[in-house]
Amino acid sequence: MSRRPVVLFACVHNSGRSLAARVLLEHRGAGRVEARSGGSDPASQANPAVVAALAERGLDASGERPRRLADQDAKEADVVVTMGCGDACPVYPGKLRLDWEVADPAGLGLEEVRPVVEDIDRRVQALLAQLLADRGD
Repeated sequence: MSRRPVVLFACVHNSGRSLAARVLLEHRGAGRVEARSGGSDPASQANPAVVAALAERGLDASGERPRRLADQDAKEADVVVTMGCGDACPVYPGKLRLDWEVADPAGLGLEEVRPVVEDIDRRVQALLAQLLADRGD
């Protein structure tokens, strides 16, 4: 890959898992990758416990708003990562698709969300390492 790889994280509400994954990849990637996210049925606001867990890591997600999954984002993505979508997230032929089975943080408190965000962060770091290795970075 000569350009920055583009990763699209998709889930149903784009308020917890996919939003956290995008924020974490943007932070960890430090401009070497482009991260996007969306939901098939976006929530009205970001999950407050996820925002708080990210804040504990020094990441400000307080201004984040869930957004609808955009076909254009998928068309431009090198990798599409689904997180708990089931059949709710569309399939994009020709794209590398990873399905991460990550616990849903909806309705959970901060104590219960911390391990979810940690799980996502570990997966993000592994994906980033693979993308950069494939690119020769």
